[in-house]
Amino acid sequence: MPDGPRLIVVGLDGFETAIADKLIESGRLPAFRKLREKGLQFRLDHGNARETGLAWEHFSTGKHPESYARWSAVEFNPETYSATQVKTRTEPFLATVDIPVLAFDVPYLDLSRTLSAVGMSNWGAHDPGVERATLPPELDAEITKRFGDYPAREYIYGFVWPSPESTEDMACKLIEATRRRAKIMRWLAGKRLPDWRIAMTVVAELHSALEALWHGWDESHPLHGLPSTEAARRGIEGVYEQTDALIAGLHADHPDAELIAFSHHGMGPNQADLPSMVLLPELLYRRKFGHRFLHPRKDWLQHPPLLEGNEQWSHAINTRLGILGPQASQNGFVHRLHQRAEAFARRIKSSDVKIELDWMPAARYAPFWPRMEAFALPAYYDGQIRVNLKGRERDGFVPAERYPALLDELEKLILSVRDPRSGEPVARRIDRPLAANPFSQTETRCDLKILWARNVYAFDVPGMGRIGPVPQRRTGGHTGDFGYAYILGTTRSRKAGTVASSFDIVPTLLSMAGAEAPPGLSGRSLVR
Repeated sequence: MPDGPRLIVVGLDGFETAIADKLIESGRLPAFRKLREKGLQFRLDHGNARETGLAWEHFSTGKHPESYARWSAVEFNPETYSATQVKTRTEPFLATVDIPVLAFDVPYLDLSRTLSAVGMSNWGAHDPGVERATLPPELDAEITKRFGDYPAREYIYGFVWPSPESTEDMACKLIEATRRRAKIMRWLAGKRLPDWRIAMTVVAELHSALEALWHGWDESHPLHGLPSTEAARRGIEGVYEQTDALIAGLHADHPDAELIAFSHHGMGPNQADLPSMVLLPELLYRRKFGHRFLHPRKDWLQHPPLLEGNEQWSHAINTRLGILGPQASQNGFVHRLHQRAEAFARRIKSSDVKIELDWMPAARYAPFWPRMEAFALPAYYDGQIRVNLKGRERDGFVPAERYPALLDELEKLILSVRDPRSGEPVARRIDRPLAANPFSQTETRCDLKILWARNVYAFDVPGMGRIGPVPQRRTGGHTGDFGYAYILGTTRSRKAGTVASSFDIVPTLLSMAGAEAPPGLSGRSLVR
């Protein structure tokens, strides 16, 4: 066993503290109760970096996105007018840290570029960011033989709310996946690779559960009360309980080790999927061409719009785009083709390739982009508008001198859009990331970024009428408040209970493990 302090790190991917608090009070999370009562606790603010959706890349690099100029997982190619999702290219903070590290399924952590880390990447991560790999190489086969493969692979990005049966299946498999993660991590840390100073894993099942099953917990959600609600609630609670058991087991196995469990930010209802992926692209299409590309189904006029139990969201929306809408929705062959394409997209999201985004309705507007002044890029979180700028895009025709005025026009249009049910604005904030220089660092940045104010199913636009409605995709999203850090085993800290930065976690864990921090890290240690 190596000399020096030992540290267990548990990343809580997509962890919402309000859920944990209720389960703690009911006695169902004893390990979290211990962390809360006997450890140090900090609220974590991820700042504007949370809007990138790349929280685990920020952890794996230890750096703010400003330092390596990557603001989105989706890159736009102005020569081909294509948008793709790409894996990480940035060096991990462990590239120069010379202490033994065990890392199991830590997203965006490229083990091959670390100095002295062993373990496995991309076992069941929600957004892995790297290809599957193990060090030593034979570890992959050992884990599979001993524990089996990841049991919830089809539900990492699950869409289940229309079906009680699928929701129940997802809930059971995510609970089992969390249980299996704990078994593998305890085996690795205790028997297979015991010579570590830092042992870390990230519980991805929390993220998968809260994005797909949020309506089961949130009583105010429009889909709460569907037949799938009870199974969704049980799934969330079960994943939290198994996460608690994972922490308790690791701490019991290694009582001499200090422990830090943390999340970058909280979770809440999804406010981004429909505006970013469907409604905003259609708004800009109508602005240019004056007619509809999206043709909602008549049964979507109810509130909330619903889908049948066996329907997939992207198929339901994409078959209502363009002239294919009414015909394709009745075409069984097209339906099966979409299902296979979606399954393929889920598989390649975990591989070492660029990920095409054709499943996303926003990408279906791509053939029109060269003829539009401005168009909406495929996006998971905020709305992103790209200007067809002369000298930047291949077919760009908006002159640079018109750029500020066009942004003014687009911003005025978006601010005029209302939620049909409440009459309130749909946009909370609009930023201009490239206002200072629209020709600089543009691969992962847009010209207008819209943060949405609420969960809407349609847009009411003055002079255009109604866009939508369309049914919900993910019921949960990255709309929670602070993340949290729980530290057990040390009292040498900054004032506990205060708000720290999510970027303080990497300096903190290195300090706790007695390792020298490499230069260029963002944040500062929470412990002295």
